[in-house]
Amino acid sequence: MKKVIFTLFVFTYISLLAQEDTLIVPLKLIDSTIVQDVRYATTNNFTKQILYPSAKVFLRKIAAEHLTQANEYFKKNHNLRIKIFDGYRPLFVQKIMWAILPDERYVANPAKGSRHNRGAAVDVTLIDTVGNELDMGTPYDDFTERASFASKDVSEKVYANRKLLREGMIMFGFVPLESEWWHFDFKDWKRFGILDTGIN
Repeated sequence: MKKVIFTLFVFTYISLLAQEDTLIVPLKLIDSTIVQDVRYATTNNFTKQILYPSAKVFLRKIAAEHLTQANEYFKKNHNLRIKIFDGYRPLFVQKIMWAILPDERYVANPAKGSRHNRGAAVDVTLIDTVGNELDMGTPYDDFTERASFASKDVSEKVYANRKLLREGMIMFGFVPLESEWWHFDFKDWKRFGILDTGIN
């Protein structure tokens, strides 16, 4: 009987931990040193519209924790920090983006849903100690071939910067998108459902 009770306790504990991991949380509560530059809360984005009412980044808790680990790595080993442009994105925003740019190289089809819609993708770059972005060859949301990680139309320095970002993110469980140097999916994104909850 004691063995059964113990087994049930362990199962319940593991289940609760799993549920906690899936919570959508403000990134700032997990790591306030990651700089947030939420372009979709401004008109400074490819849609030229304000899509978010709040300039806050939200992520699944476990993804936010892994991003924090990546940020600590960059701080300790390269004297750099992560700047984030986007995290969780409601499905209704995805539909607006798709209506403007229906190209799956750059915008996920809302019929399938995006990893952003699951709170399990990030758009990031690296900044130095005074807040200057490392040269990545193109601005964020540049939907050209030059934004591809493997583009030959960038300098050696730009390629080195992209490689540094990419390798650091991979170390902590993020999978790069080849067509966008800034986009990374959390490795366990399939665990999470698509959400359409607004950002506040």
